[in-house]
Amino acid sequence: MTTTATTRKTPVKAAVASFMGSAVEYYDFFLFGSAAALIFPTVFFPSDNQAALVMSFATFGFAYIARPVGAVILGHFGDRIGRQKVLMFTLLLMGISTFTIGCLPGYEQIGWAAPALLVLCRLMQGLSAAGEQAGASSLTLEHAPDDRRSFFTSWTLTGTQGGQILAALIFIPVVALPDEIKYTWGWRVPFWLSAVVVLVAFFIRRTLHETPEFEQAKAEGRIARMPLIPLLRDHWRDVLRVICCAFIAAVSTVFGNLAIAYGVEVGLNAAITLWLVVVANLVAIGTQPLFGALADRIGRKPVFIYGALSSAVFMPFYMLSMGAGNEFVTFLLAVLTFSFGYAAANAVWPSFYGEMFSTRVRFSGMAIGTQLGFLMAGFAPSIVTALGGVQEGGWLVISVFTAVISLIATVSALTARESKSIPTAELGLRSEQREELVPAV
Repeated sequence: MTTTATTRKTPVKAAVASFMGSAVEYYDFFLFGSAAALIFPTVFFPSDNQAALVMSFATFGFAYIARPVGAVILGHFGDRIGRQKVLMFTLLLMGISTFTIGCLPGYEQIGWAAPALLVLCRLMQGLSAAGEQAGASSLTLEHAPDDRRSFFTSWTLTGTQGGQILAALIFIPVVALPDEIKYTWGWRVPFWLSAVVVLVAFFIRRTLHETPEFEQAKAEGRIARMPLIPLLRDHWRDVLRVICCAFIAAVSTVFGNLAIAYGVEVGLNAAITLWLVVVANLVAIGTQPLFGALADRIGRKPVFIYGALSSAVFMPFYMLSMGAGNEFVTFLLAVLTFSFGYAAANAVWPSFYGEMFSTRVRFSGMAIGTQLGFLMAGFAPSIVTALGGVQEGGWLVISVFTAVISLIATVSALTARESKSIPTAELGLRSEQREELVPAV
């Protein structure tokens, strides 16, 4: 493999760029989630009640409808023209969509057109997010040394935790504002601030060059004209496996969005529920790279499966603690559930999923598989709310839901082969041996 200045591996730079890009993208994405739980039912819907909350959470879920479409489109171009170019596009699209949300009039001004415009902006956010994690993970994995891929790719998802922390921190003073400010212009400020953080990430990401794996595949004529064809022909089992494993992402939306609404319902202050998210994600920034490093030593499968099963075990204790009146215990269980449970699966999936695919279809495979699986995460708050998950006693509904999705992810992960010891150049070739060194047709 060539080692010229334009194709050398730069794992640290790639990890930093992926961290920053993901932080910006998911600042915008999770900002919407917090607003959907605490602001949008009042601003964008005709009544502030349970039905408004269900509809508000549904707008959160609409992004996950756009994500599979975006995965096909962005995956195609990511495998055709390169990871870095597509990642620049996703960053700008997310920033523009989020800033626009902050400018939208509410239901009192334009009626049902207000939530319709909100949904449109949310769809644009979903289109952007469809390519962000798959592209950033592919880019970082292909820049990383063979024996540290899981560690370096874990920083992509650690960036999402940074984005969630930033979104929650900015939203905490918003929910403390008087209603006449909070529901008029106060909630808009965090959305407008996205323009600043997008510009910072843009200048960091634009200096990162394309991956050596992609450049070599391009030089050797191994870039597929239609990546979807070899993906579905040679990797359809891996796509299905990733879809089912990706159900585990619903734990994040349950924890970061649904639990906020449930906590308020059982008597927690809204600011406290946001601080639970902040503290748990702060600790996860430290634990996720450790779980990534552990996966480089013992394998992706055991760490991922631990993360899935521990999420199911810890969730009911966390939910019950919200109504028990002991905030210290609630914070402790929040950290245990998210930072030492779910964080294990979250840290490992970029390498675990990415290593199932070869270079020529990696972006498409990860994007399509994860985004179809993430549909469960997107609509989890709406589904569980409709089932009574944010009412008194709803902890049981939330816990059962978490257990079911965790079990599905675990069973799917058990069917995968361990890939930690396979060189990057040979990943995903078990069904593509005939394509080695043969130009795409």
